[in-house]
Amino acid sequence: MRVLLTDDHQLVRAGLRALLESLGGVTVLAECGDGHEALTLTDKLQPDVLLLDLSLPGLNGIEVARRVPKLSPSTRILILSMHTSAEYVAQALRAGVAGYLVKDSAVEELKVALESVRQGRTYLSPAISQTVVEGFLRITDEERPAANPLDRLTSRQREILQLISEGNGTRAIAERLQVSVKTVEAHRTQLMERLAIYDVPSLVRLAVRYGLVPGESS
Repeated sequence: MRVLLTDDHQLVRAGLRALLESLGGVTVLAECGDGHEALTLTDKLQPDVLLLDLSLPGLNGIEVARRVPKLSPSTRILILSMHTSAEYVAQALRAGVAGYLVKDSAVEELKVALESVRQGRTYLSPAISQTVVEGFLRITDEERPAANPLDRLTSRQREILQLISEGNGTRAIAERLQVSVKTVEAHRTQLMERLAIYDVPSLVRLAVRYGLVPGESS
């Protein structure tokens, strides 16, 4: 099993890499800590499994998951995250991931999850499964939340919103995405209009609320 490992914490990656290589039958092709680099490496290496954290700088795990199929259709995505809320899980599943594993899972569960997603099955941690089921059972049709407002945005607009929420200015975003300042300004204006939000603090609060960027306690 050829695995690409993505997590924004170097010590976590080191521990995961050692763990994966100890399982037997697993080869870690590469590791990285950035969403854009994860896409570049996925395109280049075509891994069997992309082990992916949700909280990544620049381009979060959900956005990475949405883009992977165009680059490597056969790559299966297994989320490894500390987030256990139904909203995070639902967003990940809608983005097309094959599995969702929480970071405090047992070592044996990681092995089972990897094998499950490689064989084409969907894997959810037992704790996640219970959370999702209980959450949907508690909510009636009338109480279900409205559609995620971030779905109104294009992929590029969500990316720019994430970068804004991470504290990047317009010029820094333009340099990072290798586009003009005017292009960033146009996307920013459009995303504000689509969200009907016209100040940065409110944009940041929305991004945190819907999991585009982690909150202070994450």
